[in-house]
Amino acid sequence: MDERIVEFTHLLRRQGARVSLSENIDAIQALGIVGIEDPSMFRDGLRATLVKRASDIRTFEELFDLFFLGLGASLRQSERDLMDRLSLTPQQYQHLLEEVRRLLERRQNLSPLARALLAGDLAQAERLIRQAIAQEELGQAGGQIGVALYLRLAGRLALTTVEEELGSFREMALAEPGDGDKRDRLSRYVEHRLQDLSRMVRDLLRQELKKRSVVAPERERPEYLAHKNFAYYTEEDIRRMNDAVTRLAQRFKNLLTLRRRKARRGRFDLQETLRKNLQYGGVPFRLQLDRRKKEKPEIIILCDISDSVLNASRFMLQFVYSVQDLYSKVRSFVFVSDIGEVTRLFEDNDLQQAVELALKGEVINVYSRSNFGRAFELFYREHCSAVSGKTTVMIIGDGRNNYNHPHDWVLKEIQRKAKRLIWLNPESRWKWGFGDSEMPRYAPHCDVVEECGNLSQLHRVIERIVP
Repeated sequence: MDERIVEFTHLLRRQGARVSLSENIDAIQALGIVGIEDPSMFRDGLRATLVKRASDIRTFEELFDLFFLGLGASLRQSERDLMDRLSLTPQQYQHLLEEVRRLLERRQNLSPLARALLAGDLAQAERLIRQAIAQEELGQAGGQIGVALYLRLAGRLALTTVEEELGSFREMALAEPGDGDKRDRLSRYVEHRLQDLSRMVRDLLRQELKKRSVVAPERERPEYLAHKNFAYYTEEDIRRMNDAVTRLAQRFKNLLTLRRRKARRGRFDLQETLRKNLQYGGVPFRLQLDRRKKEKPEIIILCDISDSVLNASRFMLQFVYSVQDLYSKVRSFVFVSDIGEVTRLFEDNDLQQAVELALKGEVINVYSRSNFGRAFELFYREHCSAVSGKTTVMIIGDGRNNYNHPHDWVLKEIQRKAKRLIWLNPESRWKWGFGDSEMPRYAPHCDVVEECGNLSQLHRVIERIVP
């Protein structure tokens, strides 16, 4: 069951739900207490430990039904229908199963699927069919079973052979000595199992297609990446996010172009208008506009590239360099414990290649333990002269310092010299200050401190950092 829980959480994570390793452990421990016998308690235990956001409840409910319930309810109903058709009580039905299993001992060459069906072990039959389905390339069929797909699966399961084996078993049962009612019940039992086989294959195949149709369209929706934490991005998510950041950068370049065009025309200056129109008795015949020229600012970006925040730094570097013509100068640095400048990489390579080189250890050792304090002190000693009243300094990192000296005085000095100091933290705000987080020390020295762990939050904070 532990492996099934882990597999289920992977499915939730692909849907954008925030499920960490610690929550996997919580779920397994919770099930050790509440057990798995009661379906309602099982569902509630998983939901309480795995779901943190109200927006994830619907996803959890859909995937839980698809992943855990299987065909359990329909199979139980099938068993009840069979007993009704054969006019058997549960005790008589159990005696019939024992007779079938006795006959099976004489037929050792049956396939596992045929044996499971005849023995009434429908759970094992379901597992065998699911294993075969898992080996098929289903694609996206929108929940519809195509003829070619069904035939491929029938071939993989050797359904023709299984049907022949059940037919042969039926003939053997009819040849058994005893009363005619008993032989008739055995014959009808086998016929019903043949019907079960066909229905199970179709239902399980339809269920798997539905599961994939639930998962796949979610990934295609615009809001799928909007609320998914950067830390859980897959390679496909990163590729799509690169495109999203490029579009976002172009949008803001257009916005800023329009804003600056309006600024060149000037804004209404009330005081100057009143002063110029004193000769007309204060009647504003001649409007005065403020046409002060706005200079492009400089930006210095410091990116923590430890594993926990790697993707956030990737996207912010990409964004800043996509809009670099909005700034008079852009300088970028990456750090874990050491700090290194990667500005030259962006001058000598195309954007995507430069981002990859910057994050893969071309400049600093990316395998060391995070030490914000040491990195800040090195920056102050070697590069702080580049910070001026025109400079916006932006830091991307979680502020987790492994209990090293924080050297928060560096941020105090940077804030004193810079135009603005902005900190974007990919970690949830409620975690700040716990464990080795030094955010309570660093935040007071910043002009802007924002949580930025997903695309939606990135959209909100960009307005505050674009000049």
